[in-house]
Amino acid sequence: MAGFATEHLPGATSWCVALSGGPDSLALTAAAAAALPTTALIVDHGLQPGSADVAEQARRQAHDLGCVDAQVLRVRVGIDGGPEAAARTARYAALDAARGGVPVLLAHTLDDQAETVLLGLGRGSGARSIAGMRACDPPWYRPLLGVRRSVNHDACAELGLTPWDDPHNHDPRFTRVRLRTEVLPLLEDVLGGGVAEALARTAAALREDTDALDGLAEEAVDLLGETVAVAALTELPTAVRRRVIRRWLLCGGAVNLTDRQIRAVDALVTAWHGQGGVAVGSDLRQQRLFAARRDGRLTMYTEPV
Repeated sequence: MAGFATEHLPGATSWCVALSGGPDSLALTAAAAAALPTTALIVDHGLQPGSADVAEQARRQAHDLGCVDAQVLRVRVGIDGGPEAAARTARYAALDAARGGVPVLLAHTLDDQAETVLLGLGRGSGARSIAGMRACDPPWYRPLLGVRRSVNHDACAELGLTPWDDPHNHDPRFTRVRLRTEVLPLLEDVLGGGVAEALARTAAALREDTDALDGLAEEAVDLLGETVAVAALTELPTAVRRRVIRRWLLCGGAVNLTDRQIRAVDALVTAWHGQGGVAVGSDLRQQRLFAARRDGRLTMYTEPV
């Protein structure tokens, strides 16, 4: 952990760690507290009976492991995007509000990365999604992204720690659980092992490509405004053009963009035949946000729901 701090957070004098009480976050907390003054942030989603007791146990474990502070953050989980997405949104918002301007360590593992890649593949979400999670995505940092879950279980056993076994991690109603318990073991069997590591390598290679293309798109940033000239966009390579379109949409208030939506807006440039506007997600109330082509330019407008 000290090596991670030296390489990725050379100026850090303290950090927070997101602690659920499970084996991955317990192992991370133990390593973090041994390296720098550490504050454990424990999010209680309130979604299961006894969640307050689980959070309190994690708080005590954090102090026992040498954390300088441990805070329980109680959140209210909404419904947008389904239970997994809503819980994630509430969790990250709570962590960001409580971190006090210092980095937050997250306990995502190589296994989590492999599952993320498979989810992206299944949803056809494009290279950005298949590229998975970043080890460093300030203020979030993932020191265990190259570590298998089994290593963290072994570490907890060696340290005499009793992790919390989240029932949701065994509930087949959740897509990620089925990937973990059914799909990945089958792939490991059919392909002869090493699948999780191969998926993680794929994510790393795609991130390198994505970063390079994003850099080229940044050079085209002067194209952006409230409207964008179609003629200027047509001169760009496809992968760069779609990234420019994505950034323009985000700057215009779009959220939760899908690959399908970006391609539909791109078609306003490359396959124009007078089609209507493309609806994209937004945080607007009682209104829908659209991207459209008018007089040779891309523009955005709203309509009442």
